[in-house]
Amino acid sequence: MTRTMAILALPGVQLLDVSGPLDVFAEANRRMGKTVYRPMVVGTSTRAIESSSGVRLMPDLTIREPLPRFDTVLVAGAPGMANAPANLSALDWLRRAARRSRRYGSVCNGALVLAASGLIEGRRITTHWGVVDALRERHAGIDVEPDALYLRDGPVCTAAGVTAGMDLALALVEEDLGRDVAMQVASELVMFFKRPGGQLQFSRHGEAELVGHAAIQELQRWIGANPGEDHSVAALAERAGLSPRHFARVFHQEVGVPPAEYVEQVRVEAARRLLEIGREAPKRVASLCGYADVNGLRRAFMRRLGVTPADYRRMHRPALVTEG
Repeated sequence: MTRTMAILALPGVQLLDVSGPLDVFAEANRRMGKTVYRPMVVGTSTRAIESSSGVRLMPDLTIREPLPRFDTVLVAGAPGMANAPANLSALDWLRRAARRSRRYGSVCNGALVLAASGLIEGRRITTHWGVVDALRERHAGIDVEPDALYLRDGPVCTAAGVTAGMDLALALVEEDLGRDVAMQVASELVMFFKRPGGQLQFSRHGEAELVGHAAIQELQRWIGANPGEDHSVAALAERAGLSPRHFARVFHQEVGVPPAEYVEQVRVEAARRLLEIGREAPKRVASLCGYADVNGLRRAFMRRLGVTPADYRRMHRPALVTEG
C-alpha cells in the first residue's frame, strides 16, 4: 500500500521542516525497494514557495485543488510564524484534509497553525521550545509538552523544533514498516534511532536573567560569577543583609522562583558551558559548579534537561582537532 505523505508549506517555511521528514520517507522507500511513501508538498498557490533561506519549492498540490485522501498530513513551521496573520484558506484546507487522513500533525512551530485549526483541542502535543508559552496562552485547552522531541496522541503526531521532524518521521516509519527498516534508515542518514534526552537540552529559553531591584540583581550577578560558592539561603541572606526567612520571601517575589531553584538553574547553565567547551572531567565540573559529587550534577541535569552530563557532552562538545 502506498501512503501519501502531505506537508503543508506556507510562505516563509523552514526548508528543513519539509525536506527532513521527506528524506526519511524517501530513504524508507529505498530500503523497501518500492514506493511505500508518496511525498507531496502542498502550497497555497501554484507559485513557487519561498522558504526562509530563500530556496524555492514547487508545490505538488495546492489548497485550491480537489482534495485527495492522504495517509498523513503535517504542517511545516516557519520563522516568524508566531506573528504571522492566520491564513483562513489554509486552515479550512487543513481541517478537511485531516478528517480524511489516518494521521495529522505538525513540525516545529507549525503547531501554531494546527492549533488555530481547532483540530488538537484536548490533545497532548509538542512544539519548538521557543513558542511553547505563546501556544499555551492562545490555546489553553491544549496540553503542551515542552521537552518532548515528538509525541503521538491518537491520530495527532507532533515534533519539536526543526530537526525533530526527522525524529518524528523515523518514528512513523517504525510504526508503519517495523524497527529493522527504521534502524536502517537512521543508519543511512547518520541520525539517532532514538535520540537521548528531550529538546530542552538545546534550549536557551529560561536561562537565568537579572530581574528585580538593584540589590537582588547584584546578588544574581554574584551567584552567576561564583557558581561553586555556598549559595544556601542562609549564606545568601547574610550577603544581602536580611534574615533568611525575609530574604527567601523577597527573592521569590522579585525573581519569580525560590532561591534554591534559581541557584540550580545558574549552576546547570555553568556546567553546560564547561561541558560544551572544556575538557574537565564530570567530577571536576561538578565541583566547579557547586555540587558535592558528580551524582548531584547528574540529578540536576536530568531534572532540567532530561539527559546526563556525559550524554550532553558527547552531543554538544565540538570535535577535537588533533594537530600533527
